[in-house]
Amino acid sequence: MQKLAKVLADIGFLNQTDYMIKFQKYMELILEWNEKVNLTSITDKEEFEIKHFVDSIAICSLPQINKAKKIIDVGTGAGFPGIPLAILYPEKKFLLMDSLNKRLKIIDEISREIGLTNVTFYHARAEALAQKHEYREQFDLCVSRAVANLAVLSEYCLPFVKVDGWFAAYKSIVIEDELNTSQEAIKLLGGRLKGNHIINIEGYELNHQILLIKKINNTPSKYPRKAGTPAKEPLK
Repeated sequence: MQKLAKVLADIGFLNQTDYMIKFQKYMELILEWNEKVNLTSITDKEEFEIKHFVDSIAICSLPQINKAKKIIDVGTGAGFPGIPLAILYPEKKFLLMDSLNKRLKIIDEISREIGLTNVTFYHARAEALAQKHEYREQFDLCVSRAVANLAVLSEYCLPFVKVDGWFAAYKSIVIEDELNTSQEAIKLLGGRLKGNHIINIEGYELNHQILLIKKINNTPSKYPRKAGTPAKEPLK
């Protein structure tokens, strides 16, 4: 995985042997399990390296993750971006949550098999978990590659973030209309869009950016609304 190794070196991860062993094993196990359970549509190893690993760790060049101690990955799917980040930051605590328990159990098993000890998993919908006192506004950073409108995703994610913490949303490049219609929702939920980071890896068109939303105020207690409502009736 030469491209991943180069990107890691570029962002300062120079002693890579242990990291690369874990990355390689994780990919192999995901693809092995993928023959039984649909975890990812990406089965080519080079494409997997770029679109799952390199894309996930693009945030590592930003100060928001370096300062964070507790990180939550909302809608982690097959463990992205949470598992790659947990591999690189063994000193940080990660919570990976998803609404599909079967998939989450597999990711949990694989993470233990590759030796990760800084990750916990929670099967839940974001709307329910964010209303639990022990998880609400407890995280320095929330990351998500989940496919959802930014207003919807913000209602899922911002309630988990502490005031002065950050929500990093992995989104496509062309989202101008989505951004325009999400500004009031982000503000209502206590956030403020502070900028973006284009994921630009030479030779590869990832078509992704990371939107950086800072938590300015506490999220009103009525948010997130009950399960299913944010997607059906996005905040405006």
